[in-house]
Amino acid sequence: MDQERQYTETQVESQPMPMPKGGAKGCLVEGPLDPCTLVIFGASGDLTARKLMPSLYNLFLHGGLPDPCLIVGVARSEMTNENFRERLKNGVTENTGHDLTRWDEFSRRLFYYPAEYDSLESMSALAEYLRRLDREHNTEGNRIFYLATPPTVAGPVSDLLARSGLSAEHQNGNGWTRIVIEKPFAFDLKSALELNSVLHQGFDEKQVFRIDHYVAKETVQSILMFRFANAIFEPVWNRRYIDHVSIISAETIGVERRAGYYEKAGVLRDMFQSHMLQLLAICAMEPPPCFNEDRVRDEKVKVFRSLRPFPVKELDDYIILGQYGPGEINDREVPGYRQEPKISPTSTIPTFAMLKAYVENWRWQGVPFYLISGKRLPRKATKIIIKFKRVPHLLFSNTLPGGVSANRLTLGIQPEETIHLTFETKNPGAQFCSRTVRMRFDYLQDYQGPVLDAYEKAILDTMKGDHMLFWREDGVELAWEYMMPLIDACEKCLDPGSRLHLYPAGSWGPKETERLLPDNEWTS
Repeated sequence: MDQERQYTETQVESQPMPMPKGGAKGCLVEGPLDPCTLVIFGASGDLTARKLMPSLYNLFLHGGLPDPCLIVGVARSEMTNENFRERLKNGVTENTGHDLTRWDEFSRRLFYYPAEYDSLESMSALAEYLRRLDREHNTEGNRIFYLATPPTVAGPVSDLLARSGLSAEHQNGNGWTRIVIEKPFAFDLKSALELNSVLHQGFDEKQVFRIDHYVAKETVQSILMFRFANAIFEPVWNRRYIDHVSIISAETIGVERRAGYYEKAGVLRDMFQSHMLQLLAICAMEPPPCFNEDRVRDEKVKVFRSLRPFPVKELDDYIILGQYGPGEINDREVPGYRQEPKISPTSTIPTFAMLKAYVENWRWQGVPFYLISGKRLPRKATKIIIKFKRVPHLLFSNTLPGGVSANRLTLGIQPEETIHLTFETKNPGAQFCSRTVRMRFDYLQDYQGPVLDAYEKAILDTMKGDHMLFWREDGVELAWEYMMPLIDACEKCLDPGSRLHLYPAGSWGPKETERLLPDNEWTS
């Protein structure tokens, strides 16, 4: 019934608000940032070229970097400063539409240092090099070490940073010191515990920033504002009024250049332990007593502690796994997962999953949360759908025998940064007919300031020392603890003819998803 209805869309009108004090920069950063040096390990890699450097350059263009701010790339490759700067310029050109007229000014902040990640001698030489830069550019010894490296490298690098004296704050010429660990944080619960142990041998928890760029997306943060700043929504945000919640992250891309990683990880390790559980926590958390980084993260941890463990013997009632086969994306033929370069032709690694999760507390008891993520789906979309319960008694049963649709709230995260709310109204005319209308709000409506992408926001918060959008030690361990029984059970019993269902690229995943979630509104 819901899918057959024609929606009438109404744009939400909003009164333009005055620009914040300070003009367009008013919501970018408050007050001056401490001077610092950002040291990027893995500087010759794809993440640095595609994400980190474009983000840093855009922050520079909008006055969002401290002055001075040095950026030191570290990798095993031999390069000069000039080679490094030219390489990153090409990366910014290929991956963004940024104006490069100020690149030369920005590039004077860029330096390169070749180092071995497993050599104390090499790391000690890097320490001396950084201290020399501190003296020459007056950065006060403040440093951020960003590990844009595979998870296996994080432990050894962090250990060497500690042994070379670079992790200690306000000692040996150091100012404050922070370390950023890229997602995925470890590979399973055991390696997460080990990595946390290694990190804490040299760094206090307040120095550690475990990044999940999904949480840094503006529209994800907006969910907290939407929930807790609007009296009309929070009272109905519970099991009495909500039927179920769907959290979707759909990608059109395939495995691309990540075959080596993905063949070991699959969609459950890649997406669910991190991104999907973070989105669930933001949807389900209780209001914190104040908007403080520890209080907000306390409430997220409570959600992770309340997750009902998966019944391993009844997994088919809680999970659908799939793997994409050959098909079409945007009228272009694409290979199946097993035909991708460096992928085993008999691989049983899932590229799609739909999980049914429950949060067992007073607010959410009995409400299913459907977590859905997959590659080679028809559209790129990350969104959260809140499906409300139908009205308990239909006054119009004689005139509307087909019933009416349940209200639905859709929080678009990317690429549509919107909020949609559907509700029922009477169709114009003499006959008493209903129609579903939709109010729509665009997140950037009436906003004229700079827009930060997720990495820009994460980098800026690290410079500020704000942990709000980063994983805390107990949170990441609880997430792995929740997922590991499911991952272990699936990896031991995957069978292409039973639990792992093939789906053509360009479709919305395996048809078996209809068994778990008959309402296919998540595909609309």
